[in-house]
Amino acid sequence: MEFKDYYKILGVNRKDDTKEIKKAYRKLARKYHPDVNPGNSEAAQKFQDINEAHEVLADPEKRQQYDQLGSQWQQYQKSGGTPEGFSWGESPFAQNKSYSYKTVNPEEFEELFGARGGFSDFFNNLFGGASQRQTKSGFGEQRFYRETRSRQGGDQEHSLQVTLNEAFHGSKRVLEWSDGRKIDVKIPRGVKTGSRVRLKERGGAGVGGGKAGDLYLLIEVLPDKRFLRDNDDLKTTVQVGLFTMLLGGKISVLGVDRTVTLEIPPETRNGRVFRLRGMGMPKPSHPSQRGDLYVTVDTLLPQNLTDEEKKIIEKWKKIH
Repeated sequence: MEFKDYYKILGVNRKDDTKEIKKAYRKLARKYHPDVNPGNSEAAQKFQDINEAHEVLADPEKRQQYDQLGSQWQQYQKSGGTPEGFSWGESPFAQNKSYSYKTVNPEEFEELFGARGGFSDFFNNLFGGASQRQTKSGFGEQRFYRETRSRQGGDQEHSLQVTLNEAFHGSKRVLEWSDGRKIDVKIPRGVKTGSRVRLKERGGAGVGGGKAGDLYLLIEVLPDKRFLRDNDDLKTTVQVGLFTMLLGGKISVLGVDRTVTLEIPPETRNGRVFRLRGMGMPKPSHPSQRGDLYVTVDTLLPQNLTDEEKKIIEKWKKIH
């Protein structure tokens, strides 16, 4: 029966707190997860050991029991793994060499360790984990049936970048893992940076027939050349000719999904902002509703003036 050093398995120190233990567990679980290492029996065993170590060290009560027994485990092995030969004593690291022991009978041993199954023999004897019942076959030999407790898989996160156009219209993506596994995902309309898209039961695999966890897509909307996004609103800048700004007129404004006509009043000042209602981004909670588009006009001055044009401007300057 092998003693497992749970601290060594997770690569943590005995003085590390629960936060550090969970951090180490998450890192290793992602590395050795069966979905990432299909058909790799060594990785599967490693993943099982990692889960076993985490279940003990992340639980203060179980961790205390484990720490107490750890120094006595060699003595337990020498007893042949039987309760009759096992006795408790002070830690061999104690300064006082006057020891006191208590021999436990099978009933007390079962009460201490339990007669239940789980991950490894060492884990079972310490904490149990699944029920075990004993029956006799027709030939008088004994057989053991283990009922493994089911457990839901852990949730996972995956970062995903989308364009503004994909966020506006919604899109479909195919996520592919290094092991060749593929998942078709649908990006809903109106997502924004920081949105979490839940994919039910697409996360970590369950144990003992338990359901898989969920996969959460962490959305990042990439910058767009034409529009600046402000929550559900969009902002853009268009250049308007000098004469249109002075005398008024109409210009075409290109939105995300369509082009509209914007009327420019006479003597419009440079930098004026126009609000186009309902031309922004879809609202995630109500995709049929949209934010607004704010259009800033930037005066486009004439270039490469002729001598005649310059004379006219000089005359206009004197008149003005």
